Amino acid sequence: MSELPLLCKNLKEQVECILQLVQQEPTLRSQDITFVQTSLNKAISPKFEIVFAGAFSAGKSMLINALLERELLYSAEGHATGTECKIEYAEIDKERVVLTFLSEAEIREQAVFLCQQLGFKTVANINQADVINLLRQGCEAIIQQEGGESKSERGKQAKALILLLEGYMANRDRINTVNNATYSMEQFHFSNLKEAAGYARRGSNSAVLKRIEYYCNHPLLQDGNVIIDTPGIDAPVEKDAQLTYAKIQDPDTSAVVCVLKPASAGDMTKEETELLELMRQNAGVRDRVFYVFNRIDETWYNTQLRQRLDDLINGQFRDTNRVYKTSGLLGFYGSQIKQTSTKDRFGLDSFFAESVKSLDGKEETPQFVYAFNNYCVNSGKLSATKFRVSVNGFETPNQNYVRILADWGNELIEQLIEDSGIEEFRSSVTRYLIEEKRSQLFKNLANDLEDVCIKLKKHYQSSQRNLDSQPQEIETMKAQELQRLNQQLQQIGKDFNQHITEEINLIITSSCDAFETDFKQLQSRMIRRLDELLDTFSVAYAYRRATISHPRNATAPLLAILVEAFYYLANQLEDILIESSQQIVANFFQRLLEKIRKSEYYRQLYRLLDNDGGIEQEIRNLEKRVTQAVVSAASVECDRFVRESPRFYDEGTFSIYQFRQTLLQTSQTYDAESIVEAEPAIRQLLKLDFEPKVSQTIRKSFRQTINQILKTQLIPMAEQKADDILQQYPQARAFLEKTLEQEAEVKIANNRRLLNLLQANVEAYNSAASSINLCLQAMQLSDHCLPVIGDTEFIYFYPELLNTATNGFMISDGLIDGVQEV
Repeated sequence: MSELPLLCKNLKEQVECILQLVQQEPTLRSQDITFVQTSLNKAISPKFEIVFAGAFSAGKSMLINALLERELLYSAEGHATGTECKIEYAEIDKERVVLTFLSEAEIREQAVFLCQQLGFKTVANINQADVINLLRQGCEAIIQQEGGESKSERGKQAKALILLLEGYMANRDRINTVNNATYSMEQFHFSNLKEAAGYARRGSNSAVLKRIEYYCNHPLLQDGNVIIDTPGIDAPVEKDAQLTYAKIQDPDTSAVVCVLKPASAGDMTKEETELLELMRQNAGVRDRVFYVFNRIDETWYNTQLRQRLDDLINGQFRDTNRVYKTSGLLGFYGSQIKQTSTKDRFGLDSFFAESVKSLDGKEETPQFVYAFNNYCVNSGKLSATKFRVSVNGFETPNQNYVRILADWGNELIEQLIEDSGIEEFRSSVTRYLIEEKRSQLFKNLANDLEDVCIKLKKHYQSSQRNLDSQPQEIETMKAQELQRLNQQLQQIGKDFNQHITEEINLIITSSCDAFETDFKQLQSRMIRRLDELLDTFSVAYAYRRATISHPRNATAPLLAILVEAFYYLANQLEDILIESSQQIVANFFQRLLEKIRKSEYYRQLYRLLDNDGGIEQEIRNLEKRVTQAVVSAASVECDRFVRESPRFYDEGTFSIYQFRQTLLQTSQTYDAESIVEAEPAIRQLLKLDFEPKVSQTIRKSFRQTINQILKTQLIPMAEQKADDILQQYPQARAFLEKTLEQEAEVKIANNRRLLNLLQANVEAYNSAASSINLCLQAMQLSDHCLPVIGDTEFIYFYPELLNTATNGFMISDGLIDGVQEV
């Protein structure tokens, strides 16, 4: 954009200064400042990009031509291209065009896609003439079947493929294999913008151009305004449509002219609805959207279409005043034929000459001529005017066109342009870009920044009040600290008690991951140990122990073997359960101590007592008691394993069946051999009894036992310790009296430092806000000035700070007097 006012030269630095101050405050860092940065970038950007977006054949290119009153962009019914066109300002003697071509790879990719859509075989080589001829014939056949290139999606795709192939063949020497080639118009030997634009407008050329950059002399483009024409959002090639969606969401996009088709289609398409939603999501666009319902002339001849359009506008667009009804075709060509006369048959022999030519010698009728004649006779627009126009059936459309203009001249053309809505649209866009745009950008920035400034100001005032509430004398601060001592000790005890309660609750609710891992380890060790014991159990060893216990006997019953086994397994499992339980307790208390040492209440207790008040020793003592309790519980639990399960001998169970089978086997002889041979059966019998008992212990009963021990031991200890901490007030007072004076000096010094820093931040804020306000006033936006912090709102409480200047400004009533003087 053009030069900013002198007072706005450092706007970027001033806004960033305020944003940096916000980021320095921990409590404000969560504040979203991205919208401020977006507004800032828009306000200081040298360019203002206006994107024309809409469905293909909505008339975007024609509308741009009408807006600039120059035929720059290619516009034809049924033509769809992925070319992005950018139009920027240039001095009259520096007008030019820069052309960037698609690569051969990109053209081949588009050709393959279109062939697939049309049902053709994949293109093997677009450099083969016979392949291109076959594809052209197939496309022409499809267009004929569909009744025209714009009558259906297939027709549009077929026309797009024809233009793509023609453009490739015509420009093959300018197209690189992989890279995009860029040329100035001088390299094409064009002498002026008109010749270059004429080349780019040709449909086949446009189809193989990736980007066209026009540098054009027009007042609408001054002040950095850039017009961008995009591919249709429903273009035949999906990749082309995505270019438009990407540009709509691009942060560089500042405004959107949304060209809509309901005037001819009757309703909004799915793509058009999606386009409107995307625009609302781009913070860089905001409400800078112009809604243009083009082809409005089609509603002049269809009452139902006109009513549906009015209902749509009144229903979905009633909240905006930037809604326009236009006929780009009538408006653009109306502005062009104003420069013609009967000598060139009002353009038929000049800029319409290409579309008038015919191979059979008979003149074709340009689209505009049909629309013009229809306007004169059937639109009803001229019924209330002085124009009495007739179209004669014995004359050709071109003859009627020339006769009517010869009779009524520029007056009729002016009426046509007025009815087209183009003048109203151009005036509105011109007024916005010249008179409103910059002011609105700065207003948006001021409004966005004001919310941030208010929060920052309140934060500074709150910080100042907090510092003011702090004692300024050492003796006063010492007295305050001693007065708070009892409350602090009480709070420390309360925090300790709450911490222990929370830790126990985590255990009980199975929410402590580390404890759960430890207990799962216990379960795993018990299961593995039982398997090991069963696998290694020796019947021969048990038999020897049984016979040794009874020296008078030379044999032992099966029950004696089972008794020895039950005692052996129970005792071995007890050892592993005790060991694992001790590890669980040790790990729990180790983690608990680490958490206590890292807690704020522990640090505060050390500050007040110079020790931890006996917390660690109490925890260590409690660990021993808990360990003893858990070991005792483990012993009791495993001692019960010696007893058979209640249903071990029940009739109908597999265990009693197994027992009888084993007994039958061991009763064959009275020596040790039959017992030893039955070892697998005995092991299976033991497994049937011990597996359910161990499972009951590790999965149900023992966890509850540990939970209960921890709860009954730790909760009372925490409550008692909280009371003990409060009782240590005399020791804490004696210790603090020795250290408070030094702490008070440090705290007062720190308060001074914080106040100095706060004052410096306030001065930096006021300086930046005041400079921004000067800029806003220069932009005639005095009502949107940012709040500054005045002397009555921020009082310095240290005498040596009272005389500090506030950046040379006298502050009063939230505004800087220097601003008023400027």
